[in-house]
Amino acid sequence: MKFRDGMWLPAEGKRLEYAEEVYSVTEKEDGQGLSLFCPTRKIHNRSDSLNLSTLTIDIEAPFDGALSVSTTHWQGALNPGPHFELFPAGKPEPGKINIQKSDKSRTISSGSISATVKTADHDFAIKFHATDGSKELTSLLNRSVGFAYSPATSSPMQLADMRNLEHYIFTQTTLSVGESVHGLGERFGAFNKVGQAITLWNADGGTSSDQAYKNVPLWISSRGYGIFIDTSDKVELEVGSERCSRVQTSVLGQRLKWYIIHGPSPKDILQKYSILTGKPGSVPSWSFGLWLSTSFTTNYDEATVNSFLEGMKGRDIPVEVFHFDCFWMKAFHWCDFVFDSEMFPDPAGQIARLKASGLVKKVCVWVNPYLGQASPVFAFAAAKGYLLRRKNGDIFQWDLWQTGMGIIDFTNPAAAAWYVGCLHSLFDKGIDSIKTDFGERIPSADVQWYDSSLDAGKMHNYYAFLYNKIVYEALQDRFGKNEAVLFARAATAGTQRFPLQWGGDCESTPEAMAESIRGGLSLGLCGYSFWSVDIGGFEGYPAPWIYKRWVAFGLLCSHSRLHGSNSFRVPWTVDDDDASEQGCSKILARWTALKARLMPYIFSQAQEAVRLGIPLSLRAMCLEFPDDPTSWYLDRQFMFGDSLLVAPIFQESGEVEFYLPKGRWTSFFSGETKKGPGWFKETHKFDTLPLYVRENSILVLGKSGETRTVYDYSRDVEVHLFHTTPGTKTTLVNSAGDDTEVLQVDDGGDSLIDQSVLQGNWIEAIDQLPRVVKFYSTD
Repeated sequence: MKFRDGMWLPAEGKRLEYAEEVYSVTEKEDGQGLSLFCPTRKIHNRSDSLNLSTLTIDIEAPFDGALSVSTTHWQGALNPGPHFELFPAGKPEPGKINIQKSDKSRTISSGSISATVKTADHDFAIKFHATDGSKELTSLLNRSVGFAYSPATSSPMQLADMRNLEHYIFTQTTLSVGESVHGLGERFGAFNKVGQAITLWNADGGTSSDQAYKNVPLWISSRGYGIFIDTSDKVELEVGSERCSRVQTSVLGQRLKWYIIHGPSPKDILQKYSILTGKPGSVPSWSFGLWLSTSFTTNYDEATVNSFLEGMKGRDIPVEVFHFDCFWMKAFHWCDFVFDSEMFPDPAGQIARLKASGLVKKVCVWVNPYLGQASPVFAFAAAKGYLLRRKNGDIFQWDLWQTGMGIIDFTNPAAAAWYVGCLHSLFDKGIDSIKTDFGERIPSADVQWYDSSLDAGKMHNYYAFLYNKIVYEALQDRFGKNEAVLFARAATAGTQRFPLQWGGDCESTPEAMAESIRGGLSLGLCGYSFWSVDIGGFEGYPAPWIYKRWVAFGLLCSHSRLHGSNSFRVPWTVDDDDASEQGCSKILARWTALKARLMPYIFSQAQEAVRLGIPLSLRAMCLEFPDDPTSWYLDRQFMFGDSLLVAPIFQESGEVEFYLPKGRWTSFFSGETKKGPGWFKETHKFDTLPLYVRENSILVLGKSGETRTVYDYSRDVEVHLFHTTPGTKTTLVNSAGDDTEVLQVDDGGDSLIDQSVLQGNWIEAIDQLPRVVKFYSTD
């Protein structure tokens, strides 16, 4: 929201007041912070203190490397929930806090970050900087903290009745020359958010608009800090789009709180952010295999499902998880958890037969948090009080998505328990995983939640957290802490704890693939370790070349699912069963096999991603190369873990341009070595793309021909050393994710110190390319 018309005038219909000076500073009794008393005009004499508003700014030190900044106008205003679940693993002990006072300023330090408040000369200035003085991060300067009335008031007496007035609090942090801003959820537009107006409000808008399914109030700056806005309410940001040199954050209400987190690296920022909102959950090794869906509106029964899986097996494409989308239930009945008896007369038996056949190991089904009135379950849920109501007592209903649809009120403990019971009935039938679709279209007007203390506006985004938490914890209760897997669409801060997320409804175009990549990169910079995409695109009928390019990209995401809307995504339906080496089936088989071979590396990197609160894939280049200015603008490539660089291809011709940061990079496919930094052009068929291994990497791979996802990651594997130096290490994990041993390069830099952890016979081979390869084999 813009509050000004250019630099000099307020926007039409807005009245603005700003903190003009820091009149007094009070140290908190617990010694953990400062409270700043800020009048909205400069106080030169005693009469200036009358008939004016003030703002209170509280700066506190919650833990090392972070400061919280709370701005309040009227402190008597209520602050209803829901509030984000902060510090879910427990609040850390306060770190090194230091408060210093001088004649002209007051400084509070929290470990590596400090805030210096100007207290002299009737000026307003708060500067955030590294405690060691090495870098200024950002500032709150003149006319950067304030509030606004809309419509504009002309007399203070009008404030006696606030019912028809909107009151906003805003802050404006400075943007430095060349600074870039990233994150704010799964955003599909430009990767660098400077110049954009962004509204954090979950919406079902597809991947080709400024709307987002996953709005996360965290952004990361290229200057080494991040800001987390601590509200689930609608947040509006003007990122250099109202004042070019500032990021404006505004909320409707009387208070605004955010945390500024010092890195200095983006990995450090995310690790500290995970202290606030939680670390990503771990996912089992089987979840990294290929998922195959029935697609959305297509027709399918047991014979169709079996034909899909038999066709995949006959083409050497292992499927780890089969997914039943919406129409496992009757039309108009979504989501009543009742299998359509005409299509699925024996669901438990069908699922058991499916698993017994060996065609698939796990089964997933689609659910949502809504309930159509055509289902008999609707009347039951309504009578029990499980559905959201309007203020007059009616069930909230509309015909958007499902006719007469109601919304499960998860603030009612009985409703949540009933929903969990429905999930367990699915688990009893053999379901192993749940796709939690929707949860974005949650009304914020004319609604009354069961928990009447909650604010309807804040519930809009927060609903995604409640919904996914309930389902994820039900999965954990049934299958174990690290065996729970969601496929979730809606998200907000904290839902990284309930993996995994996928990118929503994209079209079957190269442009949509690029949109999806930007979305995955942005979400990863909000602390989400695991992410997937509808391979081939959701909407439309992908041309064979698009499908194959998307397969290559999709199998190098952390998780890989074939899913469409009104057309199947099994490869032989895309290209009339082209059996050639460059046909869809052979290409999918090769990329699926490559991911299987990469599993020792992938699963080890997954544990590290969870530990640090960072993305596994898609990992933005700036996370690995923050000191390379180019890395902050790269939105068509990514890192898969810390060693593999991936550059998807968007052209049928196979032409691609990509950037390699400083160092030696080895093509995984050809063994050719390139030296960065620099831009490079290549042309690829469909079975390769620019997949480069970073220097000083130890890459553990499954044996040639391995197609399984879950196997012994220390037996029958290959160890590749890429331009390693003495002491280089990697951690080997087993298929349960437990650390086994550390592999370390010896003093010569071209062999391992100890191979005993690896099962089998040691064979050493040095190929003709500039890399050293070590093979393990039980033969």
